[in-house]
Amino acid sequence: MAEEHAEHTGHTEHAGHAVAAEGLGLRGPRGPVFEGITFTAPPGSLIALEGPSGSGRTCLLLTLTGRMKPTAGRAEVYGHRLPKRLAAVRRISALGSVPGVTDLDPALTVTEQLRERVLLQRRFSESVRALLRPRRERAAASRARLEGALGAVGLDLDALPRRSRTAVRDLGRLDELRLSLALALLGDPLLLAVDDAEVKLSDGERAEMWALLRSLAGTGRTVLASCAAAPPEGALVVRTAPRGEDTDDGTGTGTGNETNGGAADALAEASRA
Repeated sequence: MAEEHAEHTGHTEHAGHAVAAEGLGLRGPRGPVFEGITFTAPPGSLIALEGPSGSGRTCLLLTLTGRMKPTAGRAEVYGHRLPKRLAAVRRISALGSVPGVTDLDPALTVTEQLRERVLLQRRFSESVRALLRPRRERAAASRARLEGALGAVGLDLDALPRRSRTAVRDLGRLDELRLSLALALLGDPLLLAVDDAEVKLSDGERAEMWALLRSLAGTGRTVLASCAAAPPEGALVVRTAPRGEDTDDGTGTGTGNETNGGAADALAEASRA
């Protein structure tokens, strides 16, 4: 799978860091969304983008995955420079759960949501070599990829209320997050991102969620997760606002939940990307 991924993205393994930023910033019509972001992370890192609501953590996550174009500083993701190589970064990254950008269809069942993503993945992301394989081989490869993704996120379809026929709207928050991550993993990304990772989770579920993200990073891929506070021990913490600073005053910027026009416009662009 890794060989196919490298083939269709044109990416070769980068021997240095996975993600690096120097003075990275994004400015909207009403002022800075985030600014001065500097850090370096090796492959397999769990990177926690920590900041209060309105501090720009969502926009930073989308910038580092090639969905938004920074206006200051520079960054590099697996050897691809930002902002010049936005499309290349999008090809090697995937968004898990990002409210307003990757929302699941609540009317679909879990099986329908998975089948839809498998078909899209097969249609638009497989290499030419993979497309030339016999149909039976391609179907078997898709099943193996799907089973691998479900296993990696710990989503047991038989344990759901109506098994695989459970509607997305009936999933608990943690299972919904697992499904979003499984869908993202179908593309075998090098960089995996999830926004508002701890929202609507109990303390126990939050611990499970961080353990899951840590295990995904343990496979060698790099994981970006935005959170309001309390990232897990061992995570590389990148703060979008100084400790104790509260930017959720209606004039702040960043997560798409505030009134900042620049952030809202940027989220709309990210959704289209």
